[in-house]
Amino acid sequence: MSDLHVYLIAPNGLKFKQPLGLFIDNEWRSSSRGMGIPTINPANEEEICTVHAADTKDVDMAVEAARRAFNGEWRTLDTSVRGELLYKLAGLIEQHADVLATIDAWDNGKTYHAARNEDVVGAISLLRYYAGWSDKIHGKVIDPNADKLAYVMREPIGVCGAIIPWNFPLVNMVTKVAPALAAGNTLIVKAAEQTPLSALYFANLVKEAGIPAGVVNVLNGTGREVGSAIAAHADIDMITFTGSTPTGKQIMKNAASTLKRVTLETGGKSPMLVFPDADLEQAVRWGHRGIMSNQGQVCSATSRIFVHADIYEDFVNQFKAEVERISKVGDPFHSDTFQGPQVTRDQFDRVLSYMETGKREGARLVCGGKAFKNVRGKGFYVAPTVFADVTDSMAIVQDEVFGPFVVIAPFHEESEAIKRANSTVFGLGASVFTKDISRALRVSKRIQSGTIWINSSNDDDVRVPFGGYKQSGFGREMGEEGIEAFTITKSVHINLNARL
Repeated sequence: MSDLHVYLIAPNGLKFKQPLGLFIDNEWRSSSRGMGIPTINPANEEEICTVHAADTKDVDMAVEAARRAFNGEWRTLDTSVRGELLYKLAGLIEQHADVLATIDAWDNGKTYHAARNEDVVGAISLLRYYAGWSDKIHGKVIDPNADKLAYVMREPIGVCGAIIPWNFPLVNMVTKVAPALAAGNTLIVKAAEQTPLSALYFANLVKEAGIPAGVVNVLNGTGREVGSAIAAHADIDMITFTGSTPTGKQIMKNAASTLKRVTLETGGKSPMLVFPDADLEQAVRWGHRGIMSNQGQVCSATSRIFVHADIYEDFVNQFKAEVERISKVGDPFHSDTFQGPQVTRDQFDRVLSYMETGKREGARLVCGGKAFKNVRGKGFYVAPTVFADVTDSMAIVQDEVFGPFVVIAPFHEESEAIKRANSTVFGLGASVFTKDISRALRVSKRIQSGTIWINSSNDDDVRVPFGGYKQSGFGREMGEEGIEAFTITKSVHINLNARL
């Protein structure tokens, strides 16, 4: 490959200059081996463009650039100036919001409306939030006795590798980039090989914002080669990863060779508990949003719904009606589309395979259960699917399907609901619907999950930490905890009396 940029015209008519290369040391470069990865429009299965694919040599160059930047002006830059640069970057994303939303809708298959009003807005909010933190990362003083004084400094970790998932390409990247930069680190960002385009476009904005060379480097490439090389690299101090649990386990193995820090946000099979006193209409609406948003491609999606037996059939019927009313499947750029295509053929096939598994296991198919055929007969579209009367031993209840696919089961007692909510290896999110605040708090305390939503689902906030229990990972993103993840403490002991 030789081209480093291409002019594209998106399905909505927007024309823009799309980077294709590797962004290293604030410059666009060709891949060392001249290899490329095609990126596919999941709505029609046609190639959008081909981006350069990095190899281990390119990873080494990016790490060298990040290390020079960390040891240079970036580390000593006034912390308030770092904040100003992040504010400027947020403003540039705001200026380019339509392009970034168009790219993610085209490259990922999410609706343009969601990309523009949720993902891009979320990225801006994250940058502005952490810009405010950049000059507020403080240590503390400890005064043990008359002869000694100690203080604790909170310093940046160093060179960080950020491995980005394909389901929220822009906002998940910024979730890692913003606190890492605010804390004074430098980064190698590995874009998802399925959806690299918004990360590359973002790289130009990093340079335009005035962020020094080498502070942010963006690579395309496969997880097997580039992701593994980043995780194992001896001169990378930390890995932050969002993606599947099996990949997270492999990253931990690779990172163990150098004992680098690792934060993981991995899979989920989040429960939603609906008690008999719940506002049924609201439970149905939030339950629909909690699983069907973003084509069901959300790690914390409330994909297991447990409903008290007294209201079970009413809930199932109303949930089906909500799916039929809201979940219009179609072109991501159409204003009335709620659900676009799955991101890739592999993901499309995976969701369809679980539909067949649910039928074989004997669950009651309420709706969906098949591919969705549009008028063109192209695209990775599936029908939103609801299975009822499931048991906890079924694969569709235990495995993360990662699609618009929900299972519903009845329960009789609170203790039963809690036990079933916890009967999974995951623990990322959980939702509780009840008007009894005592019950809500009691149940929330007993559910093994990093986030509990009471009378809502998946309404996160940049100021509130997010992360998992069990095999949903460890470490936290967003909030103050999100910035602490990118810092390390140093203790300094001062002997005021030099005599031993």
